[in-house]
Amino acid sequence: MTTSSRRASRRDQHRAGASGARRSARNTLIAYAFLLPFLALLVLYHTWPVIFGTYLAFTRYNIISPPEWVGLDNFRELLRDEQFWSGLRNSLKYILVVPVIQVLSILVALLVNRPMKGIGFFRTAYYVPVVTSFAVVGLIWSWMYQQEGPVNAVLGALGLHRGGSLLNNPATALYAVMFVTLWKGIGYYMVLYLAGLQSIAPELEEAAVIDGATRTQVFWNITLPGLRPTILVCSLLSTISAIKVFEEIYVMTQGGPAGSTYSALFYTYSRAFQDFRYGLAAAAGLIIAVISVLFGLLNFKLTRGGRADA
Repeated sequence: MTTSSRRASRRDQHRAGASGARRSARNTLIAYAFLLPFLALLVLYHTWPVIFGTYLAFTRYNIISPPEWVGLDNFRELLRDEQFWSGLRNSLKYILVVPVIQVLSILVALLVNRPMKGIGFFRTAYYVPVVTSFAVVGLIWSWMYQQEGPVNAVLGALGLHRGGSLLNNPATALYAVMFVTLWKGIGYYMVLYLAGLQSIAPELEEAAVIDGATRTQVFWNITLPGLRPTILVCSLLSTISAIKVFEEIYVMTQGGPAGSTYSALFYTYSRAFQDFRYGLAAAAGLIIAVISVLFGLLNFKLTRGGRADA
C-alpha cells in the first residue's frame, strides 16, 4: 500500500470515527431529552422535598413564620417525648407482620402457581384486597371487629374471646390492625413471588426430581434459593411499610385506645398537621427514615444481598 493510500485510509477512519461520535452524542442528547420530564418531576416531588425536609428538621417552623434555625433542639425534644417513643415502639412492633406476611405470601404463590382449571379466578380473588381503598377496608374491618361483629362471634365460638371490640382493647388493638395489614398485603407479595417462581428454570426442579429429591428437598434446595432476590425485595418493602404504618391507624383507631396503636408516622402527622410544628415533625420523619435504612441494610445482610444459590 502506498503512502497516499494509507493517508486516505486514515482520513476515512477519522471521518468514520467523528461521524460515529457525533451520532452517539446525538443519541445521548435524544435519550436525555426523553428523560428530562421524568427527571424534572423526580427532583420536584422527591429530591427537593427530601432536601428541604432534612433542613426543616433543624429549624422551628410553623408555616406562618420563616424557618428559624435551632440546631439539634428538635431531636433533643424527641428524646424527652414519651409519646414519640411509644409510637416508635409500636412501629417497631409492627415489624412482626413482616415474616408472617412473607411466609404466607410464598405459600399462596406456590398454591396459585399450579396449572389448575380456574386458577386465574383464585389469583384475582387473592389480589382484590390490594386494589381496594384502605378507607373501604378500614371501615369494613372496623365493623367486623365490633362487639357484635362476626370476628367476635367466631372467636367466642372458639372460646378465644369474651365480649368487647378488639379495637377498643389496648391489649389487642394493635394486633387487630396488624391482621388487617396482613390480610390486605398478602395478594401484593403473592404476585411478586409468583413472578419469582415463574422465573426459576423448570429444568432444575425436574432434574432434582429425577435424581430422587422429594418435594420438600426441591423447595429448600431449588425453589427457595431461587426466590432469594424476590425475598429481599418483598421483605424490604414490607419492613419499610411496617415502620411507616399510618393509613391503618388513621382510618381504624386514630392512635387509640390509650395510645396503644399510636405509631411513629402518626406522631409525625399529629405534630405537623394538628400542632403545626413542622420542624419537630421533620425531625421525627428523619429518624424514621434512618431506622428504615438500617432495617434495609439488615435485610440485605440476612438475604446475602439477594444472591440466588440455585
